[in-house]
Amino acid sequence: MTTTISKLWTKDFILFTISNTFLFSGFHIFLPTLPIYILNQGGTSTDVGLLSAIFVFCAILIRFFTDYGIKKWGKKYYLYIGCILCFIAALSYILATTVPRLLSLRVVHGLGFGIATTLYAAIVTDLIPKSRRGEGIGYFGLGTTLAMAIAPGLGVWIVDNFSFSSLFMVATASQILALLCLTLCSIPDDRAVLTEKQAESSFIDKLIEPKLLFQALLALLFGICIGGVLNFIALLAQEAHIANAGAFFLMCTLCIFLSRLVTGRIFDQKGPAWVILPGTIIFLLGFVVLAQSRSMTAFLTASALYGFGYGTIFPAVQTWMFNLVPPVKRSAASATFYNMIDVGNGVGSIALGMLAGKLGYASIYWCSAIIMGIFLLSYIWFIIRAKYDLADNLAEVETRNM
Repeated sequence: MTTTISKLWTKDFILFTISNTFLFSGFHIFLPTLPIYILNQGGTSTDVGLLSAIFVFCAILIRFFTDYGIKKWGKKYYLYIGCILCFIAALSYILATTVPRLLSLRVVHGLGFGIATTLYAAIVTDLIPKSRRGEGIGYFGLGTTLAMAIAPGLGVWIVDNFSFSSLFMVATASQILALLCLTLCSIPDDRAVLTEKQAESSFIDKLIEPKLLFQALLALLFGICIGGVLNFIALLAQEAHIANAGAFFLMCTLCIFLSRLVTGRIFDQKGPAWVILPGTIIFLLGFVVLAQSRSMTAFLTASALYGFGYGTIFPAVQTWMFNLVPPVKRSAASATFYNMIDVGNGVGSIALGMLAGKLGYASIYWCSAIIMGIFLLSYIWFIIRAKYDLADNLAEVETRNM
């Protein structure tokens, strides 16, 4: 009986992980290529910025309606809706011969991606045994890491050697495979029963699950630092006269992959502190080294530290949030996590970009190191406070029993 309960690598978990990988591949393949496409269609650098901003805004917006969607369709069919929207967007990009059409499709893609990412993370938690949740979510995230490593380069290669039409066909095929794997999974058709109080939750409660305010703060700080790397690392390499900035992402992806093979088990056996604390320190050191990088060796060292830190913190905070809520609130926890990551990414891109304009790109990573220092101190304070609260509660119980 124990073996059955603890089994992780079930058919549904494997298919679900593969499906998520294909969905993210269809997203990452467009990151370096759609900006080129929009410029070819007569767009401007402002339109390139809108391309990302609209997508992120729509992904955040749709998560406000997560509870409504689950109540009406259930997790299973609401996830299908998200994946179908991603499929429609990928298929329709080939018809987007003008900038307004392309930006309109980014609305559709953003809505679908916001639904899908929230529901994938929530449902996979139901498929993983509680005793192996950290390990399982770590393995589940490897698919996303694989997509991040392969899809952008594949997209550029297709555009360089074939055409944008070929790119859109490959992206569409990726979304079809995601849907196909999803249909082969035995996902229960459960519908979350929302109480009247939950249905009338405030705007802030829809953005952030009330029980996860502290964890949401950590995700926000983490997201700000991610935004600095994703948007400015190539420019830092130029400023520091480092060739081949793409090597940063290759090393980073490898280290993310390796970290997820180990840290999930530590999370399950020891608890979140044993993962988040060292992961935060490694992540912080990565920014310190990155800010001072003047050679490829230092650049790759920073990449390795960043990758190990990212691969440790991301699934650990996400799993911690899932563990703190009942099953019916896991979708809300997932929406909270991704909302804070996306908001942090957006805020970080704007604020850090303004900082770079005045002080140079290295300043972005000094600032990111400071932000992760705040992250670290906040988490240490949380641990200390939790221990004191536990001690006070035990003392109160003993007093009552005397």
